[in-house]
Amino acid sequence: MSKVYDLIIIGAGPAGLAAALYAGRSRLDTLLIEKAADGGQISITDDVENYPGQNPEGESGPSLIARFSEQVNRFGAERISGNVSKVELQGNIKKVYVGKAETLYEAKTVILATGANPRKIGCPGEAEFTGKGVSYCATCDANFFEDFEVFVIGGGDSAVEEAMYLTNFARIVHLVHRRDELRAAKSIQERAFKNDKLDIIWNAVPERLEGEGLLNKIVLKDTKTGELKEYLADEEDGLLGCFVFIGNIPNSDLFKDQIDCDEAGYAITNENCESSLPGVYVAGDVRVKSLRQVVTAAADGAIAAMQVEKFLAENK
Repeated sequence: MSKVYDLIIIGAGPAGLAAALYAGRSRLDTLLIEKAADGGQISITDDVENYPGQNPEGESGPSLIARFSEQVNRFGAERISGNVSKVELQGNIKKVYVGKAETLYEAKTVILATGANPRKIGCPGEAEFTGKGVSYCATCDANFFEDFEVFVIGGGDSAVEEAMYLTNFARIVHLVHRRDELRAAKSIQERAFKNDKLDIIWNAVPERLEGEGLLNKIVLKDTKTGELKEYLADEEDGLLGCFVFIGNIPNSDLFKDQIDCDEAGYAITNENCESSLPGVYVAGDVRVKSLRQVVTAAADGAIAAMQVEKFLAENK
């Protein structure tokens, strides 16, 4: 008879690691599964400055996550590396299959902490300059571009709101939209049009991003005429900011046909991170929420783990 864990956590980003920490401290028999390196999106972030209690000088994403991982290891959660190929979340015993051989692991509860990824532009230079001028999070990186020239790609609510937020830091913000009309709510548009530091470039998409070490050239393509236009960083700056807000992709394909999700694929939960199935919890960026940050992901993980402990106590 195979072992049945108290809890299986899928994903070792901030949410999954926090869940494993709290579960380990609660003496739950816990298995944490991650297919790649710990940390999720934060593991590729060069500078983190807004996580409470961190080094006041700032630090890299990997160094912050390394401390998360060390804490998890201290409290005894079992860990395996592998890609979860399938889950069966119905019933009292949840089934999780890992790897090409689909090795079966079973548990009384599951926390889904699979995260989400920002939708990419897909143009040359984007990957090369991520963290070196290209960002997907204004809240995380706005202060690094104080008094610089910044471009924001997108035209929906998030793009316009983030562009306005960036005007608090940048010298000038160019909002680049592929059409001649924004998709954002009219109330948001009205505020944007009144912002003197916000310039809108209509009918344009990034063609390529260039630079030497840091992003200092953006080439935009006119979507109607095909004309290319180059934007160069000021010589004194030596850097352009490019913030991309064209949507996120939740990593929910594994389970979105088993629990309630919204139209975009984000898991629908209550404030206790409970999904529509008993014993199944969702933490971090993959669930419906208003703010996706390390601190909110970690909070989700803690909440979910404590709810698991409560669920197990009530269902002995």
